[in-house]
Amino acid sequence: MTAPAVSPARSTSQTAPLLEVRDLNAYYGQSHVLHGVNLHVMPGEVVSLIGRNGAGKTTTLKSIMGVLRSRTGHITFGGQDITRLPSNRVAARGLAWVPEERAILSSLTVRENLELPPARPGGWSTERAFEAFPVLRERGHHPGSKLSGGEQQMLAIVRVLRSGPKLLLLDEPSEGLAPVIVQRIGDMLQALRREGLSVILVEQNLKFATRLADRHYVFVDGHVVDEVRADEVEARRADLLRYLSV
Repeated sequence: MTAPAVSPARSTSQTAPLLEVRDLNAYYGQSHVLHGVNLHVMPGEVVSLIGRNGAGKTTTLKSIMGVLRSRTGHITFGGQDITRLPSNRVAARGLAWVPEERAILSSLTVRENLELPPARPGGWSTERAFEAFPVLRERGHHPGSKLSGGEQQMLAIVRVLRSGPKLLLLDEPSEGLAPVIVQRIGDMLQALRREGLSVILVEQNLKFATRLADRHYVFVDGHVVDEVRADEVEARRADLLRYLSV
């Protein structure tokens, strides 16, 4: 199933987008996997990317972070072009990515995972991480490999918050987790949103995504085919579920 990309909706406020992606095309080898993707994120906004597996959501995050270099189009962050920057320089501008595989250092303890990356101005301290998720304090001397999936996800999120990002990219943070853990992560993200952090959330858990996001971009076969605001979700729920169905 393919469909034309839609143009990004514009905010009626005078505030410029924090992130803007225009006409993004991306490739894995000879495979064309993103087709003219347009999206934007306003300061303090939570935006979700929803769609089936393989729809292009993760590829979009990799493209934004500069991890996937085989791409064309334009990506601006804070009004500056970051399209050609390598991932380390993208991160230095204030973007942070928690990949689906979490990427914690499994041989290091929880505390070592938190203290190894230096905290930048505005970044979380180890103590703040422990206050957000007390279970990490209890497990502080355990290696990452001995944590549950939920504990690893908590650690992965607070670890990148050490860098004090302006925009957090989260790839399937609720996948495979117990409902109580999903609730805790959702509560933390809502608190971060109140503090002004912007988030791009890749999700297939519609309940989790709609609890948090201001807008939802729907991906089908590498195209953005729809955009749904939070106040439209109830009226459009059947459509959203159809986009997510196998």
